[in-house]
Amino acid sequence: MSASPPRHPKAPPIPPAPGLAVEEDEVVFGNRFAMQRVRFRYTRFDGSLSGPLTWELWRRGRGVVILPYDPRTDRVALIEQFRLPAHAAGLNGVQTELPAGLLDTAEDPRLAGIRELREEAGLEARAMAPIGPFLLMPGGCDEVVHFYCAHVDLSAKEADTHGLDAEHEETRVVVLPAEHAFRLVAENRVDGAPTALALLWLQLHRARLRTEWT
Repeated sequence: MSASPPRHPKAPPIPPAPGLAVEEDEVVFGNRFAMQRVRFRYTRFDGSLSGPLTWELWRRGRGVVILPYDPRTDRVALIEQFRLPAHAAGLNGVQTELPAGLLDTAEDPRLAGIRELREEAGLEARAMAPIGPFLLMPGGCDEVVHFYCAHVDLSAKEADTHGLDAEHEETRVVVLPAEHAFRLVAENRVDGAPTALALLWLQLHRARLRTEWT
């Protein structure tokens, strides 16, 4: 009898937890990411066991998002790039967002953020302020994203393009006054939750950062 193939590294078995009964757990697709199908029951708030549920779980692992902010000029740097899922959802395929990327196994999210900032925006971080880790899609994906705000120099930064040629990636940098970026969120002109979340955080912490970073 031949041995079973190894599980996808991003799709380990669901760990045990009080009140959770996993009945089936299989990886139904595995490439860059993995799709896991899990049949389970959970303990309801009244103590009874739920009926059986079958969920598909998209295993992406961890990611990082960076908001570049210049406290001296009070400006932020956003990037524009084509996103197929946005187009498929009926939105503008060219999304306004932030430098971001996936982490390798055990990779430090802060160091990964510095790398993504350099690759996607051509900027160097002078300091990094943690915003926090967030689960972006708890109904279907395990991806936890670590958010940071990066102290950068935008005094001479103009619109330019970046990205890794090996990944056929192209990002265009857009530099805006912080107040302009906040209005984009207030007017529902930012589709992506990570970008909106980071800008709302900056709106709350901007005065403190301008004091600490200047």
